[in-house]
Amino acid sequence: MFTVALISIQDGPAFTSDPSFCNLPTPYLAAMPPRRKKKSKNGAVAAIIVSVVAALAAIAWLLYLWADREDVRMITYKEFGIPMPTSYAIHGIDVSRYQQRISWTAVREMNVDGIRLGFAFIKATEGVRNTDPFFRRNWRKSREAGIVRGAYHFFLPTKSGRAQAANFIATVDLEPGDLPPVLDVEMAAGAKPAAIRKEVQAWLDSIEGHYRVRPVIYANISFYNRYLAGYFDDYPLWIAHYLQPLQPRIQRAWSFWQHSETGHANGIATSVDFNVFNGDSTQFRSLLVGQ
Repeated sequence: MFTVALISIQDGPAFTSDPSFCNLPTPYLAAMPPRRKKKSKNGAVAAIIVSVVAALAAIAWLLYLWADREDVRMITYKEFGIPMPTSYAIHGIDVSRYQQRISWTAVREMNVDGIRLGFAFIKATEGVRNTDPFFRRNWRKSREAGIVRGAYHFFLPTKSGRAQAANFIATVDLEPGDLPPVLDVEMAAGAKPAAIRKEVQAWLDSIEGHYRVRPVIYANISFYNRYLAGYFDDYPLWIAHYLQPLQPRIQRAWSFWQHSETGHANGIATSVDFNVFNGDSTQFRSLLVGQ
């Protein structure tokens, strides 16, 4: 057996079933090369799994933050009865005879979680002869209540733009601190797009020449895209686009967004249109007449 061990020392380790092999001399054991460990794939797989889980957790957290941000920016208040885009600082309404007799003091005093109604667009005229029967009262009482007011004209595309402007001028006296005049153009009545734009421009020119302030154009999103897109881009835009979570889906710059037509406000018996201004208080004041 000792002879076998010597042979193993010379030729390298040999496998044997002899139990005395485990009692080989120390020189033999020292001569045995260490066994090489096979690289395991388990560690690499575990690292990949950990990375994937971490990435998914990060994505889930970002989605949570995004969803939470959306919830904060659109909040439904029972007092207003509609989702309110709370990321905007300046909120307002627009009214006409359909809102009947309004308590403007109640409108001004309404305060829900810091949201106040600070401005109102009031219908003044329509076409070449018509005036809103509640305009004069609304115009006077809104200012007395401390609400920033603006007057709008409902445009009839088959009538002369200059004649319609004359109707508005005869009805509305603007004062410093008022919003600019508004042209509400939202129906075609069979008129061709070029003809509509021609009379719109005539109204705008007449109004700006008289009041020395650039008018605002109001339109709903579908009418704007079909008849006005690409024109009148130098005029402030008030766009109506409902059921949008954060802002109207329109490419050009806009100043006001009518986001709902079913809101509720203290002092008004019916539903009312709700709007926001796209800017801060400094930008809002810069838009006012005489500023």
